[in-house]
Amino acid sequence: MKTFQTPMGALKVEVLGHASVRFDIGDKVIYVDPYSEVCDYAGRTPADLILITHNHYDHYDKKAIGPIETPQTAFIVSQNVGHVDARYTVLANDEYCYWEGIGIFAAEAYNINRRNPQGDLFHPRGVGNGYVLDFDGFKVYLAGDTEPIPEMQDLPRIDLAFLPKNLPYTMTDAEFIKAANLIKPKYLYAYHYFEIDVPALKKELDPAIELLN
Repeated sequence: MKTFQTPMGALKVEVLGHASVRFDIGDKVIYVDPYSEVCDYAGRTPADLILITHNHYDHYDKKAIGPIETPQTAFIVSQNVGHVDARYTVLANDEYCYWEGIGIFAAEAYNINRRNPQGDLFHPRGVGNGYVLDFDGFKVYLAGDTEPIPEMQDLPRIDLAFLPKNLPYTMTDAEFIKAANLIKPKYLYAYHYFEIDVPALKKELDPAIELLN
């Protein structure tokens, strides 16, 4: 885990693989898009909150969720996951809520160019979410499955960003760099990637951005 200091206290971050991330803040544990093919969740600390960006199998994985959910676990999910039970809060794009004092904004996440063989966008606009988590001023952006999109220029100042980098579903290396240099987070992780050339990415990133991979 890597630790970041926020106004709410130490934020511990663990990248679990693919698009799966864990955050620990105080005594609360938050998981994002838990995925059983990259992490064994059996025996892991139960979740106080689980965030789901969209309903694709590698983001909304009930096999991964099962070992870490409890009757008290809260869920914040996209519209295509939906209101499964009373624990679930559904956020549409541009909606905002608070959980345990943490602000949670559902950012847009979608494809402009990436399509399946039938010609349909892998991630149509308005379906999936990215999330901005606001720890009393320290802001974390989880982009979800997206390409560089115009809405990124409207994001608030981001301290820590997670941007996807894989084809054919999200971004090329050049698009990843474009998005990162537009957002200009202080700290950056590439996630949801199949391979990565860290030195090549660092050469193209704004020098003020620290790539943590």
